[in-house]
Amino acid sequence: MVPFFPQQIANRALLTYGVSVALVSMVFFSHSMSLMYIALGFVFVAGFFNLTSVWSVRWKRMNEDQFVKMLFGVALGLRLIWVVASYYYYIETTGTEFDKDARDATGYHYQASWFYYLPWGEIFDRCFGAKAVGISDAGYPLYLTMIYKMFGVHVMVPRIIKAFIGAWTAVLIYKLSARTFEESTGRMAGLMCALMPNMIIYCGYHLKEIEMIFLEVAFLERMDYLLRIRKYNFLNIMVPILLAGILFFFRTVLGLAAVFAFATSTLFSVSPTMRRGWKRTAIIGWSVFALVLATGGTAVTEVEELWENKSSNVERKRMEQTGLGNQWAHYATGTVMAPMIVALPFSTMIEVEGQENQMTKHGGNFVRNFMAFFAILAIYEAIRQKKWRDFALIGSFTIAYLGVISISGFSNSERFLLPGLAGLIPMWAYGISQLNAKNYRMMHYWFYVVVVMEVGWAYFKLGSRGLF
Repeated sequence: MVPFFPQQIANRALLTYGVSVALVSMVFFSHSMSLMYIALGFVFVAGFFNLTSVWSVRWKRMNEDQFVKMLFGVALGLRLIWVVASYYYYIETTGTEFDKDARDATGYHYQASWFYYLPWGEIFDRCFGAKAVGISDAGYPLYLTMIYKMFGVHVMVPRIIKAFIGAWTAVLIYKLSARTFEESTGRMAGLMCALMPNMIIYCGYHLKEIEMIFLEVAFLERMDYLLRIRKYNFLNIMVPILLAGILFFFRTVLGLAAVFAFATSTLFSVSPTMRRGWKRTAIIGWSVFALVLATGGTAVTEVEELWENKSSNVERKRMEQTGLGNQWAHYATGTVMAPMIVALPFSTMIEVEGQENQMTKHGGNFVRNFMAFFAILAIYEAIRQKKWRDFALIGSFTIAYLGVISISGFSNSERFLLPGLAGLIPMWAYGISQLNAKNYRMMHYWFYVVVVMEVGWAYFKLGSRGLF
C-alpha cells in the first residue's frame, strides 16, 4: 500500500498540464487563453499535486488532532483568500459583487433579499405552499434568507461561511475515508479536498454547491458511523436520515442518490456490527418512515415527475444548448457520456466568449481529468480484491449520482458534476494507495489520454460553435 501521494506522479501531472495547454494554444492559436488564465491554472494544478505530495509525507506522523487542525487551517485559509480576492476582482471587472455569468447567483441573492423583509410564515408558504413550484430548489434560498436575517443583506457573509463549511468538508472527507480505507488514505483524501481548485473557487460564488457537497459528505460520514457503531440510539439513526432528506431540498437527484446509498450500504455492509439481521431491518424501517416524514409527499411527486419526464427533459436541454450555438450538443447522449463520467468535465483551455468561469476553473477540471485514472483503478481493485462490499456506501452514492447525471441533459455541465467529488476524492485516494509496479506502468498511457482529452475537447467546443 502506498501511504502518500508520490512526487513522480505530481511531476508528471504538471508536465501533462503544460503539454496540454501548449498544444491547445498552438493548434487553436486564434482562440488561445490569456496568460492570466494560464497562470491561474498553473497555480491551481501545481498547488494541488505538489502540496498533496509534500504534505502527505510531512504530516503522516502527526497525531489525529494535530492533522485535523492543520487540515482545517489550510483549507480555511485558502478559501478565505479566494473569497476576498474574487470579491474585489468581480467588483473591478463586472462592477458588481458577482461573477460575469451570475444569473443563478443573482437570482438566489435577490430572492433571499426579498424574503428578508417577509415574515417566516409567508416565506414558508411561498416555498412549500400552493404557490410553490417545487422543493428541489427551496433549500438554498431559505438558507440565504436565514443568514441575511441574522447578519443583514451582505454577500460577503455567506461566502465567508462557505469557506468555513468547505474547510469542515475536508475534515469530514478525511474521517470518512480513514474509517473506510486506511488512516494514510484518509489523510490523502482530506488534503485533496482541501486543495481541490473547484471547491475553493465555488466559495467565491453565490451558489449552493458548497453547501450541497457539505451535506453530502456529512450524510456519508454519519451513515458510515452508524454502520460501524455497536450501540446506537435514536439520534445516531436520525442524523443521516435527516441529512438525506435535506438533500431533496437542494437537488432531487442528490436525495435519490443518498437514499440509494443508504439502502445499498445497509444491505451489503460487512461491518461486524451489521451481522445481526434485526439491525439492518430496524435501520431500513426507521429510514423509510423518517424520510417520508422529512420530505413529505411533495418530494415523492417530484421524483415521479423527474422519472416520467426524463426523456423530454434531456431532449429539451439538448435543444437549448443547440440554440445557444453548441451545434454538436445532440451527440452528448447518455451512451456517449456514461463511460467518461468519472473524468468529466473536460478542461476548457481555449478562449470562448461567455465562458470566463470555465476558463477560471480549467485547472480544477484538468485535475479531475487526470485523477480519473485513480477512480477507475479504485473500482477495479475493489472488485478484484472482493472488497466492494466494504466500500458500498461511497461507491453506490457516487455511481448513483453520476450515473443519473450521465443520462440527463446536464452530463457535460461542470456545476452538475461537481457534487460527484464527494465520492470521487476518496476513490482517488484509495486508487493511489493501491499503486504497484504493474498498474503504475498503465499510468504512462493515461498521460497521453489526458492530452488527447484536452485537445479533443477544444476541437469539439470550437467546432460545435462553428469557430473554425
